[in-house]
Amino acid sequence: MQRRHLKIFSPAIGRDMNILVFGHLGAPVIAFPTYGTPYHEYEDHGMMTTLAHLIDDGKIRVYCLESIDHESWLHTHLDPHWRAVRHHAYQDFMMNNVVPLVRQDCQDDGIRLAVMGCDLGAFHAINFALKFPDIFHYALGMSGLYDADALCNGTADSLDYYYNNPMAYIANLEEDELSHVQENTHITLVCGQGEWDERSRDETGRLAAQLAEKEISHEYDLWGFDVTPDWYWWNKQADFHLSKTLAG
Repeated sequence: MQRRHLKIFSPAIGRDMNILVFGHLGAPVIAFPTYGTPYHEYEDHGMMTTLAHLIDDGKIRVYCLESIDHESWLHTHLDPHWRAVRHHAYQDFMMNNVVPLVRQDCQDDGIRLAVMGCDLGAFHAINFALKFPDIFHYALGMSGLYDADALCNGTADSLDYYYNNPMAYIANLEEDELSHVQENTHITLVCGQGEWDERSRDETGRLAAQLAEKEISHEYDLWGFDVTPDWYWWNKQADFHLSKTLAG
């Protein structure tokens, strides 16, 4: 398969950011790494091999991003408000650098994008799809962590924090803001029921309940009691859902 390593300068973050691109045709999928891990994580753990049949057939192309989670959500010495403020630099990178890059790569200035992630990467995928549903029409979250209060071991009295905590702002979506989400994006939440997935299972269930209450298009997919939060299962889950949703 075609593989490209790109570096793109982000003025908001203040440095070059790495992106790995797999494929040359098909629906664009942006992939966020897990808990503060490298941008090449998907390749290292066999995800690109698993998805090779979709990539080689021109069904999808995948853009694996670098994160700044250790400077934002995982920076334990920062107050939650300032973690969210730093995350806004990443949002700027996403919206003002990554989205234009992908659209130029696809030669379509209006193409809508899919986002995906596991663990903390799922948090980013769901958060971006809910905040910018006109751009991100589909989000796949696997074994996700979706509650910023639990992530930061506390709360923050600031809009920067509130609007990056899906567990908080979904409950208050109303009228035009809610209909904008309802009409433009679809969320898939996947989680196993095996060992070490208790927190993710709880947060995934609570998020699914909120989406259902707000009538936001979604699928809540619980896998078996033998399914654990690791790459063996994430590869299978991504293949199943991307094949079903984007490669039909």
